[in-house]
Amino acid sequence: MQQRTKRCFPRTQQIPKTDFTADPTVETVSRRLLPRKQEDMAAGETQLYAKVSNKLKGRNTSSILDPLLAMGFPTHTALKALAATGRKTAEEAADWLHGHCNDPSLDDPIPQEYALFLCPTGPLLEDLQEFWRESKRQCAKNRAHEVFPHVTLCDFFTCEDQKVEYLYEALRRAGSRILNSFPALVPLVLHSSISYLGFFINDSPADIIREFAAAFAAEASVLADCTVKPCTKQLHLTLAHKFYPHHQRTLEQLARAIQPSHTCQWTAALYSRDMRFVHYQTLKVLFQYKPQNADELLLSPGEYIFVDPTQQEEASEGWAIGISHRTGCRGFLPENYTERASEADTWVKH
Repeated sequence: MQQRTKRCFPRTQQIPKTDFTADPTVETVSRRLLPRKQEDMAAGETQLYAKVSNKLKGRNTSSILDPLLAMGFPTHTALKALAATGRKTAEEAADWLHGHCNDPSLDDPIPQEYALFLCPTGPLLEDLQEFWRESKRQCAKNRAHEVFPHVTLCDFFTCEDQKVEYLYEALRRAGSRILNSFPALVPLVLHSSISYLGFFINDSPADIIREFAAAFAAEASVLADCTVKPCTKQLHLTLAHKFYPHHQRTLEQLARAIQPSHTCQWTAALYSRDMRFVHYQTLKVLFQYKPQNADELLLSPGEYIFVDPTQQEEASEGWAIGISHRTGCRGFLPENYTERASEADTWVKH
């Protein structure tokens, strides 16, 4: 690997400093996240949580939240961790809190953004994934490669962390309404233009799917107090978007290898993302990097970094300023230790 020159910064530069050598236990992290001034806030949030859980008796809210509260985490940060990790396990949420112990935005009331997608599975998904790979290899990356194969049912919307489980109930209720009428086969019609290639869903199957999306939006509005807009456009599964015109024929040939009549179990899935980084570039770390200065990020292979291309004035050549998805900390990083990642790589499935 090419040797890099030493980076020098002016004394007046104000970059948040992070103690990368600290590795506190979960109990220590819990105490750091619960200063005296937050105790009243945490008590109030515990009461709010009690109201939420009483409305959803029989759910597993307490089984994943109570262990975090028992560790001493404030309710608002525990709920934030659960939302950020897809509410899978208390252990995963505790790991997230441990990683974000120095995150300056940890106490900020910034909710996640959520979207409802209809996702293919089985042989059809395998065909689509093969198209994703071959189209990227033969025709370079286009906008469709930023996300996995899906049909958008509801555009991104915000939901407060303490109300996320209401979205699950809204999804369950909407699914129960159309379960018996959902089409056994969703017909996909290939459509191609100079800048778009994808499958359209037409006729009565599209009407039933739109009915499901509208039912979810209505339930989410009542249960979770969210403003959800079901997709009103032609339902579609994008294969390629904003590609070079001379690649159109090759992309069409690759698309014809997809068998839309394949047996497919379609799955309605909620995904979330951090709304602060919607317009940032996402980088994936390739190599480990240990900071040489206090304002540099510790990098581990496989983690993701958010970079705002418009806020790089302070960075020297070959360096970037980014925010770690793993820790929430901001700092400098060597660009040649990373590669461009896809937008959806940091999205979380619920």
